[in-house]
Amino acid sequence: MGGRPAKSEYADHWGLDPEITFLNHGSFGACPTAVLEYQTELRKRLESEPVRFFEHECVPLWQEALDSISEFLNADPDGMTFQNNATGGVNAVLRSLQFEPGDEIIVPDHSYQACWNAIDHVARRWGAKIVVVEIPFRLEDEDQVVELILQAVTSRTKLALIDTVTSPTGMRLPYEVLVNELQSRGVDVLLDAAHGAGIVPLDLSSLDAAYVAGNCHKWLCTPKGSAYLHIREDKKAEIKPISISHGYSADLPTQEKFRFEFDWPGTQDPSPWLCIPYAIKYLDGMVNGGWPAILERNRNLALYGRDLMCEALGAEPPTPDSMVASLAAVEISADPEINDPNNRLDPLHISLFDDYGIQIPVWPWPHHNTRYIRLSAALYNGEEEYQYLADALRESL
Repeated sequence: MGGRPAKSEYADHWGLDPEITFLNHGSFGACPTAVLEYQTELRKRLESEPVRFFEHECVPLWQEALDSISEFLNADPDGMTFQNNATGGVNAVLRSLQFEPGDEIIVPDHSYQACWNAIDHVARRWGAKIVVVEIPFRLEDEDQVVELILQAVTSRTKLALIDTVTSPTGMRLPYEVLVNELQSRGVDVLLDAAHGAGIVPLDLSSLDAAYVAGNCHKWLCTPKGSAYLHIREDKKAEIKPISISHGYSADLPTQEKFRFEFDWPGTQDPSPWLCIPYAIKYLDGMVNGGWPAILERNRNLALYGRDLMCEALGAEPPTPDSMVASLAAVEISADPEINDPNNRLDPLHISLFDDYGIQIPVWPWPHHNTRYIRLSAALYNGEEEYQYLADALRESL
């Protein structure tokens, strides 16, 4: 198939392996070299005098990071907290809430399994009922998603887990409409925005969702382990961090206690979160037009790659273009011998990596009785990489 396909003109900002066609930004992100160097400087400052750093230097940097992500998402900084990952934020909410036996929690069948598992655990504890909404992968329009989820609402529905962009199927949901419609019916929304900041335009003040958990280390390209949980003002008294620490017993005014409880769960490396302001500004200055241009550029590239992938697989695009952000998935028929939810190393995934140097996820999704291949489109990716993927799929399949 010739030499390695070219990455984009932005690829030099990353230290990715030049021998790998990396089409899986969506799983863990990838951090630019300059951001990693900034993190290294922060860590040097921390380790040169840890007490001084934590007690004095970190405080304004932490507030700057809270303000930065809040400004980026148009969110209330008083309700913004930091987490290691979006799943941790989802757990903090779910483990804090109380349910009555028979209360219902809505979970679409495209939901990230880790968050779905957390709901299973909490529902079992309280005797709540999980209402799984089956949503076809192939859709004609967004209204189908809205209709199916709203049909599941009853007088016992207390909470709905809604994705901005689904992880297993790479589908941009009409989350703006869903949040508004569900909450107008008295159903709190826990918005899983793991794929949110930097992939879709998020305006948390306008959305007004009860809870929003999202990652920064994916599409904002911050170091691994930097995420956030935003809690609406009227819900803050109910939610506690997963780690109960010194702040729990502190006799402080409400907002100060909230900050203490979430900001200091114990000793940890704060540098991933402290890099958020730098990373946001760095990427914004990398592309002419800033973040709006980044979102549009990556979305167009994902659509380009999706269409090539569909052509290679002999499939039609599964959703309208409006339901694509910077991720896109296509189904591959299930093989009973490998359709194991615990099998993380699908044979096609192994073949694409070992034989072609392509890093792209292929996984079984038993909820749909099929397998998906999902591509990502990040700033370092170029069109040639998706052409190379399509050629590899034709050869492999």
